[in-house]
Amino acid sequence: MSFLDRQTRCPHAFDPDRGADVLTHLPDLPRALAPLVIGTAGCSPYLAGLLEKEAAWIVPALDDPEAAVRGIFAKIPLVALDDLTAHLRQCKRRIALITALADLAGVWPLETVTQVLTDFADAAVQAALVQLVAAEAARGKLPSGDDPAQAGGMFALAMGKMGAGELNYSSDIDLICLFDETRFSADDYHEVRASFIRVTRKMAAILSDVREGGYVFRTDLRLRPDASSTPVCLSAEMAERYYESLGRTWERAAYIKARTCAGDAAAGARFLDTLRPFVWRKHLDFAAIQDAHDMRLKIRDHKGLHGDLVLEGHNMKLGRGGIREIEFFTQTRQLIAGGRDLSLRVRGTRDGLNALAAANWLPEDDAVTLYDHYKYHREVEHRLQMINDQQTHHLPADAEGFARLAAFMGTEVAALRQEITNRCAEVHALTEGFFAPDAAPPLTDDWGAETVARWHNYPALRSSRAVEIFERLKPEILSKLKEAAKPDEALLQFDGFLAGLPAGVQLFSLFEANPQLTQLIVDIAATAPALAQYLSRNAGVFDAVIGGAFFDPWPGQVALQARLADVLAQAPDYEAQLIAARRWAKEWHFRIGVHLLRGLVSADVAGTQYADLAGAVVAGLWPAIVAEFTTKHGDMPGRGGIVLGMGSLGAGRLNAESDLDLIMIYDASGVEMSDGRRPLATRTYYARLTQALVTALSAQMSEGRLYEVDMRLRPSGRSGPVATSFDAFQHYQADEAWTWEHLALTRARAITGDPELAAEFETFRQKILTGKGQGATVLADVADMRRRIAEAKPPQGAWDAKIGAGRLQDIELLAQTACLRAGANACDMAGQLQAGVVDGWLDAADAQALTHAARLMWSVQVVARLVTAGPLHPDEMSEGAKRLILRETDCKDLDGLSQQLIRSAAAAAAVICRKLGIDDGH
Repeated sequence: MSFLDRQTRCPHAFDPDRGADVLTHLPDLPRALAPLVIGTAGCSPYLAGLLEKEAAWIVPALDDPEAAVRGIFAKIPLVALDDLTAHLRQCKRRIALITALADLAGVWPLETVTQVLTDFADAAVQAALVQLVAAEAARGKLPSGDDPAQAGGMFALAMGKMGAGELNYSSDIDLICLFDETRFSADDYHEVRASFIRVTRKMAAILSDVREGGYVFRTDLRLRPDASSTPVCLSAEMAERYYESLGRTWERAAYIKARTCAGDAAAGARFLDTLRPFVWRKHLDFAAIQDAHDMRLKIRDHKGLHGDLVLEGHNMKLGRGGIREIEFFTQTRQLIAGGRDLSLRVRGTRDGLNALAAANWLPEDDAVTLYDHYKYHREVEHRLQMINDQQTHHLPADAEGFARLAAFMGTEVAALRQEITNRCAEVHALTEGFFAPDAAPPLTDDWGAETVARWHNYPALRSSRAVEIFERLKPEILSKLKEAAKPDEALLQFDGFLAGLPAGVQLFSLFEANPQLTQLIVDIAATAPALAQYLSRNAGVFDAVIGGAFFDPWPGQVALQARLADVLAQAPDYEAQLIAARRWAKEWHFRIGVHLLRGLVSADVAGTQYADLAGAVVAGLWPAIVAEFTTKHGDMPGRGGIVLGMGSLGAGRLNAESDLDLIMIYDASGVEMSDGRRPLATRTYYARLTQALVTALSAQMSEGRLYEVDMRLRPSGRSGPVATSFDAFQHYQADEAWTWEHLALTRARAITGDPELAAEFETFRQKILTGKGQGATVLADVADMRRRIAEAKPPQGAWDAKIGAGRLQDIELLAQTACLRAGANACDMAGQLQAGVVDGWLDAADAQALTHAARLMWSVQVVARLVTAGPLHPDEMSEGAKRLILRETDCKDLDGLSQQLIRSAAAAAAVICRKLGIDDGH
């Protein structure tokens, strides 16, 4: 489509005579475009001058403005250094003219206008940089022979609007100029640096000096590290050190939009990659809100922009409800969550708002509204700048100026004033509350004053900024604590949480930005002191609560494993993978606990979810463990191995404090050695690989450990090898294993490893259970085992749900016996008891009594492990914990629960003793 076919709007001529005069310089202009030229020239003295000066070029350019722009860009790299200054100024005039006309006519949307301006800036910087570096090389000051486009290892980073492809009509450009010092010897470093400094200064002069023909771009180099004391071009290594040690939040925000616009693109990409941890923090960074708010206030103070909206002289960029408000709002939200969510790492304002809405960090309607205002503000800004090619953002100060601007916008003054007022007000309403939360209500009484008085001594409140934020939170926290069933008790538990925090700014900022977390931490403090203590050391898991999917349906083990694989794929090395896995698993572990605490899942469901998570962690980490191990010692000899989950993991039911029972089985298929650069004998290989697995799961790292691992269920227990060949395992189970080992096998299942070997294991497991279950000594062996357990490990009080006659471990033992006798393949307790019914060894009433007791015991056990790290003592439990355990067991009070535990255990013990032929019930 032609320019004319795409035209959707036209400015009104503020000065029709000037517009008509300019039209006489364009005799070949199509008549239908005359109103556009008259309106443009009649509003903008600057564009009127360009129309006259570039009359011969602009008329044919309007036939295909995109082709005209491409033609300009194509010629720039071909111009010699001596002619570059004049040529770039001519290009600037033509780009300014064609862009203005396409903008004013509505032929190009804002995004195309700003991108064309940015592309021209890129081309100009690249041409100047390449030509100047080549000149230095010709003088012998820099090595020559490289690809000229790489500028000898120097590169320019486009910052701000240029980096985002959003340059405004009369924008300056923000550049940071660096060079790759690794390309040069230490002896040459100082001379090389001096050359690149000269290049940078000359480039800035070529672009920004006002000469005959105007200027290209005002060039600002002050965003570089420590601009007041550093040269205009730095080594990349020096810049990295600065950001690592001294970088500030505003610099992090600036680097959201940074990109390499000229010079050595590969070196620029490497540099930006090294800054990712600086820009994107691993935890949700709500402290950035305060930093951004402080920056806004400093800008307003410096520019004198406080107070209510007054249109005369209003700054459309920095003033109330202006462009910068939208940009700060978007970038700050990106900083908060971009460390965790890669989809938020985008440069443009529109892309940023869309990404925030897609990730549920911002309501979609707000994102649409803010970007609509942003586009309008930018169009007003462009017309202000087009009038006289001035880098201004101020609305006119008089009536004549508003009349000119309204004509340029194609509207009336009253309508323009009303629209600007409404839009600025809505932008301010949508953004100000995010940056400046309302002051907290004053405390009205001195409840808890003695406890509160010691808070200022805690590490979390050692900085003035932490104190400032917490003081705003404190009234709400205390108010919610007073609403607890036992306020004093809840306050003491919160006090313990606060005392354990190593730092407070980030967490308090998180609470302030997400008030629902205040209620959550109060609930946890009032219900689960052990969980509160855990949170004080792992506050980063709060990130998961507001990560968008915290209350979504449970994904299941397969989906969890896939998500962990994505997390591990983003880690740069093996150690980082282990740390990332710990952080990820803790968040999901925390989610299960919170869901149980809030009554969103039952104890039974929580047990399944804890097991799903553990299975996903083992299976998800296994490929990374193997990959790391094989780099040193080669691929697994033979078919490889499988990791078996035993015990509670095999049964698919864990609690918050469960360790993992694992066994490694391998099939070397006759291969005696691995084939890596450090080969190992097969037995040693698999033993060390198993130890690598244990270490990966249980090693204490910066993010803690994943699980304790128990491998005592392997053949021969502690005395046997940590990894067992499949042949040896089969022989042992068939000829040497004790009954208790066959019982353990009833809850064995492959978690990860070679699928074919896993299938063969399951076939063999079924064969063993079928063949051994009817042995003459099975019941006597189980009875003896039960006696030995009782002697070795007596119950820890009447509330011990696991140990003791008729308690959980006792019921599980009988369920495994039923499964073994039936030769069934069920690994879970319910399935094993049902197998006993089908086999005829248990009747339905027996199974029901055992199932009822097991469900009650499990509920008590799961809650106990969530709310306390040790044995359950109801007289020491918080009121919230008591309510939780009563809710899960469907009892009215603790006395009733105690009696139900006794009755259920007695009924289960009676069944167990009868089935094992024990008379005394012990």
